[in-house]
Amino acid sequence: MWKNRKDGQESPYIPTGPFKLRLPFIHYKFEWPDYVQGLLMCAVDLSAIPLMTELLGMPFEVALAVVILNGLLYLTHHLLGDPVVPGWITPAIPLIMAYVSTFAEGPERVHALISFQLTLGLFSILLGVTGLAKKVVNLVPPALKSGIIMGAGFAAVISVFQAGGRFETFPWTISIAIGIAFYLIFSKHFQELKTRNSFWSLIGKLGIFPIIILAVIIAPFFGEAPWPKIEWGFSSPDFATLWSEYTVFGIGFPPLMMFVAGLPTVLATYIVLFGDVLQSKAIVDEACDVRTDEKN
Repeated sequence: MWKNRKDGQESPYIPTGPFKLRLPFIHYKFEWPDYVQGLLMCAVDLSAIPLMTELLGMPFEVALAVVILNGLLYLTHHLLGDPVVPGWITPAIPLIMAYVSTFAEGPERVHALISFQLTLGLFSILLGVTGLAKKVVNLVPPALKSGIIMGAGFAAVISVFQAGGRFETFPWTISIAIGIAFYLIFSKHFQELKTRNSFWSLIGKLGIFPIIILAVIIAPFFGEAPWPKIEWGFSSPDFATLWSEYTVFGIGFPPLMMFVAGLPTVLATYIVLFGDVLQSKAIVDEACDVRTDEKN
């Protein structure tokens, strides 16, 4: 179908209610740059494993199962016409970690996280379907919104540089990796460099993945961590334990009070999420000015 589309026309799709289903190889062609970039960026998901093992006491195999499900669900959005591949609400991670850490490790902490995620998901769907998202966010005073967004950033920095934090263990790795990350993400010089060289353009498209790889090399080089031990084979994600010990189907539904207790954190996280949505929309709108070959 995609071969028959003329410039300026909308890409073919299968109508599915409010969505437009587009299948690979049928409604759009295979693109090597997109495939390679997506394949490499899957490694970013793996960095969630240490967070889950540390915060929830989750075994590696169970955390791997979560990452696999997470990656698969990422892929459903573009099939239904969403131009943005969703990711973590990264700035809100410290807020969520601080909230669930107030509960005892074990089923109670898992319940706290489940109740938070369910409330945030339902809240987001409700505001999105009704169109109330912007109105709700506008009701929050600008000073409070600024405090939440800045507070999330400060919380992330404090968690690394506080006494006993990760900076004491990885001073060289964190210093070098953060410095290069700031250059790649925020430098105007690098933005210009990307337009003149295809290699730097590829590095820029990979997001934080090059920084993760750099940290893996720097840490052993400075003696802050052992060199990675590479083992070839197939991983064994533990979906059974994930189902029985980390879902409502195994440990039961969280108490009602946990949903109530998580509301302030849910609202704070939604404000951060809404900011990401606005930024994504602005990027897509800018791209539309350049991609005149396809109907928006």
